[in-house]
Amino acid sequence: MQYRQLGRSGLKVPRLSFGTGTFGGKGDMFSKWGATDVSEASRLIDVCLDHGLNFFDTADVYSSGASEEILGAALKGRRDQALISTKATFTTGKGPNDKGSSRYHIVRAAEASLKRLGTDHIDVYFMHGYDALTPPEEMLSALDTLITSGKVGYIGASNYSGWHLMKSLATSERYGLSRFVAYQGYYSLIGRDYEWELMPLAQDQGVGTMVWSPLGWGRLTGKIRRGVQASEGRIAQGGDAGGPAVEDEYLYNVVDALTEIAAEVDKTVPQVALNWLLQRPTVANIVVGARNEAQLTQNLGALGWDLTPDQVARLDAVSTRPKPYPYWHQMEFDERNPKPVKW
Repeated sequence: MQYRQLGRSGLKVPRLSFGTGTFGGKGDMFSKWGATDVSEASRLIDVCLDHGLNFFDTADVYSSGASEEILGAALKGRRDQALISTKATFTTGKGPNDKGSSRYHIVRAAEASLKRLGTDHIDVYFMHGYDALTPPEEMLSALDTLITSGKVGYIGASNYSGWHLMKSLATSERYGLSRFVAYQGYYSLIGRDYEWELMPLAQDQGVGTMVWSPLGWGRLTGKIRRGVQASEGRIAQGGDAGGPAVEDEYLYNVVDALTEIAAEVDKTVPQVALNWLLQRPTVANIVVGARNEAQLTQNLGALGWDLTPDQVARLDAVSTRPKPYPYWHQMEFDERNPKPVKW
């Protein structure tokens, strides 16, 4: 396992982290993702730690808190070997304050997560989404208090737009508050919107990116190909519901290229898709999930080798999409606005 610095912080994280969205299986959405119990989770964590993957990602809304509970139980007695990230912002109850990024909700959500996880500290605490009703100075002050109290190590944002993230960073600088060191966002070969604004911002501001859903909501597992639909797994059970729409022909073209390159390097389609992401600027970590040990082992196979520049270029070309305004216009002034990746 290789480790990378998480943004403008001193924290080193493995290139892959393990996402626990499959733990619990509570509710209509998460039941389609998986229903891993404590025993299965313990075995998966054994495999992770054996390979140097010591970073585990969860959220308070995953299976209504059951994901945190199962992760905490599976890590009992070895918490000191692990890094844990969790998230808050989304609805956790029926009250008007059981959501958002207010001081009221953040403090209570953090305390509840600590209890479910069975730990006294959260290594990286993410705001799961942007709350436009709460002033950023209130949110960041609450997070700063959690850091100074020792309950949180570092903070990050997830699913923010570029201006949301920049406004938060500017507020931290203005008031001398702890700043976001990480951004957790959707990025994949079939979902490259992150590159338009968030990637240049992350590079400029020293924010490390943790990628979620790196296989495009399960569409890049190799089970979906031209003329073949998935017959098993999350997609077959409707687990892509709520994900971004992807045109069939575009998906098939990308999978065709992945399949061709996978044969060249003797790897699987998802291993190639993950390796492509590991070579992208600002990407510090990729969150991978797995229903079972076989899937986890396959994901770990994305490490220890690299695609060639030619193979990266071929994947870049087949997955490139037209840019929205003003990004297509900015390309015309490219010599004065160098980009983290070639457009």
